[in-house]
Amino acid sequence: MSEERPRPPAGPVVIAYDGSELAKIGIEEAGRLLSAGRDALVVCVWQPFDVGFVPIDDEPFDAAQAQAVRAAAEQTAAGGASLAAEVGFQSESLAIESAPTWKGIVKVAEERDASVIVLGSHGRKGFATVLAGSVAGAVAAHSRRTVLIAHGPAS
Repeated sequence: MSEERPRPPAGPVVIAYDGSELAKIGIEEAGRLLSAGRDALVVCVWQPFDVGFVPIDDEPFDAAQAQAVRAAAEQTAAGGASLAAEVGFQSESLAIESAPTWKGIVKVAEERDASVIVLGSHGRKGFATVLAGSVAGAVAAHSRRTVLIAHGPAS
């Protein structure tokens, strides 16, 4: 008699996207490893003052103005969704306000019943990790979802 395995979540791939090169690598890696045509939700997490993402254009904005930060985050998320579409996902974008960043990613993944969470790792080590923390590590530690962490090329 075989034991029945729990079914994996059927929801979208949730891709955390902050506009960095490593986040782009995360999208590319997900495109290589996951089935084409899957639904994907590209999420950019923002917060006033401590923006937490790289805007996709060079337009300056006031980080103290929540509306300006939200608009830049929405534009960044949309840019990530375009990249996800290029690698084969049926993608949509979402900008959310959350602090710390990892909590927002985990919350969206739970709410959307994500099948997997994709992140690029910035690879901080040592004292930098203690100071800045690791979003990828915190998501992996706190989520019940499968987490795909893509790393950049070895230096």
